[in-house]
Amino acid sequence: MIEATSCGGVVIFRGKILLLYKNYKNKYEGWVLPKGTVEDGEDFKATAIREVKEETGATATIIQYIGKSRYSFTVPEDTVEKEVHWYLMMGESYYSKPQREEFFVDSGFYKYHEAYHLLKFANEKQILEKAYGEYLDLKKSNLWGSRKYY
Repeated sequence: MIEATSCGGVVIFRGKILLLYKNYKNKYEGWVLPKGTVEDGEDFKATAIREVKEETGATATIIQYIGKSRYSFTVPEDTVEKEVHWYLMMGESYYSKPQREEFFVDSGFYKYHEAYHLLKFANEKQILEKAYGEYLDLKKSNLWGSRKYY
């Protein structure tokens, strides 16, 4: 068994959520949240910010930790047990450009109900639900976008 740790973000700008569409040799197809592997010596927050920037071109600020998801998948030589740490993040604009080298062919910001239905994986839908709830609470308290908060 191989253990892997990734970090990612639910990036929100003006109420819309940033998603990526991955198409790898037509085997792996679907909308996902940006995330990636922790590099040596990197903390989880730095990984989340770097991966969002690399995969989507978007600049975002971490607002708070949302939680983690776990899943496993098989590769030819073994089974990978993956743990992903997620952050609620505030985007700086609607700009995004999918990272072609990672087989992302599209990206964009979507309304919550659209993003929820587009996401391919149930665990990412759960993370989105939790992150969006936190976003709405912060917005209601006039803390979203407030520099006091982060």
